[in-house]
Amino acid sequence: MWESKLDGKPLHFHLSGINNQNFLMKDERTGSWWQQVSGKAIQGPMKGTQLAGVLHDEVTFAAWKREHPETRVLAPNPEFAPHYEPANWEEEVARFPVVTPHSPSEPLQSRDLIYGVVGPDGSSRAYPFALFADRVPLNDDFGGRSILIVPFEGAKSIRLFDREVEGKVLEFFAGTGEEEGKLVDSATGTIWDETGRGISGPLAGKLLTRRTGLVDYWFDWHTYHPDTDVYRAGLNR
Repeated sequence: MWESKLDGKPLHFHLSGINNQNFLMKDERTGSWWQQVSGKAIQGPMKGTQLAGVLHDEVTFAAWKREHPETRVLAPNPEFAPHYEPANWEEEVARFPVVTPHSPSEPLQSRDLIYGVVGPDGSSRAYPFALFADRVPLNDDFGGRSILIVPFEGAKSIRLFDREVEGKVLEFFAGTGEEEGKLVDSATGTIWDETGRGISGPLAGKLLTRRTGLVDYWFDWHTYHPDTDVYRAGLNR
């Protein structure tokens, strides 16, 4: 997700094409083409310009509705129904071949789902979805930052946090018994919810700093992050 303003002026985008199953957006003001996954202009007067990222979630509507009960939904307009993609659009697209070459030495298959994270030093890491279990947190250190990945809603929702609080790096585990469905940090015993808020214990009321990752196919992530590494449980820390 990207800001639609540049130098304080709004840009209006529309779909202009697809490049290796990744949207190309054209802005009306300059006529430049922008790559969906990178937020960077790849052709036109603004070529090389980078849009600012926006903090966002990758969660189910159920999770969003639970946390934002007064939310409103942008409903489809029946007048334009024939122009909408069918409900099985993703299944259809998955049948298309990808143009990114796949080396036999690559650790993942082209369409394996990953959660991609870029560190503050510019390094990148792919976390295979096959590693995620519902509500089992993943603690990692990479790119100069200690991070926490929290999958929930059957691992259909996922959030990324810093796990440093008040200058101390915390280690998180899945709660058990009465705390099932919650997180607990081993240093203070504080109980945390899936929004990153401490709900009981010494750090109650504290909020973990949220970060943004990207749910993506391996081929797409690897194309735009050619130097990425892949997380292997127990091997990256």
